[in-house]
Amino acid sequence: MSGGEIGSGDADHRVEGVRREVLINNVPTYFFTSQVTRHARRVYVGGFPPSANEQTVATFFNQSMAAVGGNTGGPGDAVLNVYMNHERRFALVEMRLVEEASNAMALDGILFEGVPVNIRRPPDYNPCRAEALGPSMPSPRLNLAAVGIAQGSARGLEGPRRIFVGGLPNYLTEAQVRELLESFGPLRGLDLVKDLATGNSISYAYCAYQDCSVTDIACAALNGMRIGKDILTVRRANQITAEPEPEVETLLLEMVAEQQMQLQKLLHQVGLVPTKVICLNKVVTADTLKDDEEYEDIFEDMRLEAGKYGNLVKVVIPRPDPSGQPVSGVGKVFLEYVDIDGATKAKMELHGRFFDGNKVAAVYYPEDKFAYLEFDG
Repeated sequence: MSGGEIGSGDADHRVEGVRREVLINNVPTYFFTSQVTRHARRVYVGGFPPSANEQTVATFFNQSMAAVGGNTGGPGDAVLNVYMNHERRFALVEMRLVEEASNAMALDGILFEGVPVNIRRPPDYNPCRAEALGPSMPSPRLNLAAVGIAQGSARGLEGPRRIFVGGLPNYLTEAQVRELLESFGPLRGLDLVKDLATGNSISYAYCAYQDCSVTDIACAALNGMRIGKDILTVRRANQITAEPEPEVETLLLEMVAEQQMQLQKLLHQVGLVPTKVICLNKVVTADTLKDDEEYEDIFEDMRLEAGKYGNLVKVVIPRPDPSGQPVSGVGKVFLEYVDIDGATKAKMELHGRFFDGNKVAAVYYPEDKFAYLEFDG
């Protein structure tokens, strides 16, 4: 393994079998940093940004463990050593105690320098041997909110069929993410991880399917899929690599192509594939469009605002028919730009904004339907 290691104190931290003393409730307590417990005292952490190094990782986990109340070994740092593989951007983080390593597992998905990292047991972890060494599950009393993790958010989705979905555009709603994932079958659970301060998605989620046989099929079909400028990373959450199980490889080859075609259709339907046309939903009401003067004011406001983000070709705001005949698209505003870049910028800037008291939902709209004045999508 390339890289190095860092200790969090005196040299005894780096010697196996050393007897150490700490104070727990002011009572001297001894424990051994032995080779026997080492596999259960380490956690695998992957997905680091290129800037990560042994020192920054150790400091980050020491601070995070202290913040959530995960230090059960008394005063001092929980991290003894960090073994870093810089090329593959993962580390093995060694804790003082088995219990502290188990508590660290609850930090899965925590943001390190703005990037969510994956925390797993190391390859040499032996559940049977570990059972006698200390708790194998995180303490339920951890204050995960202190580090921006929703309390218990992902715990209902534990197990080998749990899927990590990264790279989600942060403008997607939970309903849109669910619709995308359920193109493979009903979900047993979905946890779209959100920023506690804003309530917005922070671009990744965990899920599990009711039918576990579709787990690897969904991972293979979704992984690498592009949504706008974002590329999805989808794999089993408890796997270091994204390789499918051998027994499903043949099935994957047969089904992935068909599933991806269906997904592309779905992405068009829910307005996730970039086009030159933006549809703004929930912008205006039919009543406000009936008056000519008010309609002209709304049209001009939209034209001026939309023109800030790119070169506009056309603005279309469908109006109610005076005779009462139904008209498709009433209540929506359609913006056509010269290029996709302008449309993408407009979508990002206008989505979630308020217009005349209404919260705008902005989605891409199929260019062919717009050209034929089909506004019922």
